[in-house]
Amino acid sequence: MSKVYPTITLHTLQTLLQTRFEEGFLTLRDLPQPSTFKDMDKATERIVLAIQNKEKITIIGDYDVDGVTSTTLMKIFFEEIEYDIEWIIPNRFRDGYGLSANIIPRILGTDLAITVDNGISAVYAAKLCKEEGIDLIITDHHLLAPEVPEAYAIINQKQEECDFPYADVCGAQIAWYLIASLKNALDVKIDMMAYMELVSIAIIADMMPLQHINRTMVLAGIKSLNSSKRPAIKAFLEHSQKEGLNAEDIGFFLAPLLNSAGRMEDASSSVDFLASTNIYDARVRLERLIEFNTLRKATEQDITHKAMLEVNHQDEVIVVVGEAWHEGVVGIVAARVARACEKPCIVLSQSEEGLLKGSGRSFGECDLFGIVDGARIHLEKFGGHQAAIGLSLKKESLEAFKTEVQKNFREGDYVKEIFDPEIVGNLHFSAISFELTTIVKKYEPYGQGNTTPKFISTNVEILQADTMGKEGEHLRFSFAQDGIVMQGVKFKTKEVFEIGSKVNITYTVNENYFRGKTTLQLMVDKVFSNPS
Repeated sequence: MSKVYPTITLHTLQTLLQTRFEEGFLTLRDLPQPSTFKDMDKATERIVLAIQNKEKITIIGDYDVDGVTSTTLMKIFFEEIEYDIEWIIPNRFRDGYGLSANIIPRILGTDLAITVDNGISAVYAAKLCKEEGIDLIITDHHLLAPEVPEAYAIINQKQEECDFPYADVCGAQIAWYLIASLKNALDVKIDMMAYMELVSIAIIADMMPLQHINRTMVLAGIKSLNSSKRPAIKAFLEHSQKEGLNAEDIGFFLAPLLNSAGRMEDASSSVDFLASTNIYDARVRLERLIEFNTLRKATEQDITHKAMLEVNHQDEVIVVVGEAWHEGVVGIVAARVARACEKPCIVLSQSEEGLLKGSGRSFGECDLFGIVDGARIHLEKFGGHQAAIGLSLKKESLEAFKTEVQKNFREGDYVKEIFDPEIVGNLHFSAISFELTTIVKKYEPYGQGNTTPKFISTNVEILQADTMGKEGEHLRFSFAQDGIVMQGVKFKTKEVFEIGSKVNITYTVNENYFRGKTTLQLMVDKVFSNPS
């Protein structure tokens, strides 16, 4: 944390946040038309023909939140127009990811297969579809591999010939656009805002940048969620004892619940929950997801502990391997280890067959996809994007793979972040006010690409540091700077601080509502020694 940060004022904060939105704040009127996607019109015409001819349609999704919501969107749409379809969410453990050779026997007899949030790397499976006389429409948002599958139509904004103006959208957004296109082509009356509710969940969960149309769709979706008639949303609000949802509620509570089914058993449970048609079913299905999530947390903590023991701190890209670690949580474990070590991390689990399968998460500005892509020769399977990857390799390829990724990191000149890029400047306690939080709230929702402004304050005295929480796992602070006292909270820490010591702190500022009174509070990120 050696960087010296410029002093930030309310004016410079406003200017800085404004620069994140080059086009200003977009509205729903600014959403591009569906036909700007390459192959959208072609795909729409083929689906309309399938409906007219009463062909068998199968939707193939994915087991993460984006794939689950995309599948649910398509399922609900076809139910709304009263056309029977089949849908499949591949099982992470039995089937592997997305459209694969493992899925083909289950879709035999299908006339038209539509992938959502997957398919762009399914070259072999697409070939099998063609051999079986199945027309294939791929809708996906992931990066294209050197070889693209042969399909009837491919809707993916990352294709060079695609005119859709935004590169960073998720699978559920593309599914929403396909539904909008079909709505127009079939001339049916459906409420696209009701579909936007699920899209907003996926955008946040899939960590899309909350800028341009993503921000617009999230704000519209959350507004719709908070007056939603959907039994699943009502059941979740009832369970969480909330009157409404915001982006943080989705990112930290709802998304992990939806993800947990696919991580621990089968993601079909999450589709069933989201598509519940009455509150009684929704409550029962939510309980099932809560059970999965409780198990997921315990498993993840156990494996994170084991993974940390395997870390070689000399490596620039951490690669750890464990025996039969639960495949469903290795991605979260990779993220936790990456944060703890402040380096990109890949966590691999060895199966009985000797194959290593796992996930990687980046850290800072590092392009983990690019680094690992350069070592593709050692891999059996590989996919993902800059911040998150999935991969598998043979055990005998491990050492060569590790050597290659370290070399690629060094040659790629990936300078390790020696400061926190989320810190916007040095803030004096005298500038912390409701005027500040008003400016901060104007640029919500925060998330990927639009991170909550984090501040640093230097030469701060610790007046008080008391434990709080059932097991004393949190700290409540009083800080003073030049006679101005601020209250602060630091969650999940066992650190001990000396009263009266002078420190530097990094934090975000929020408004704390308690018993009808609103106060300002520092959400403390780090407390570290003052070098002076």
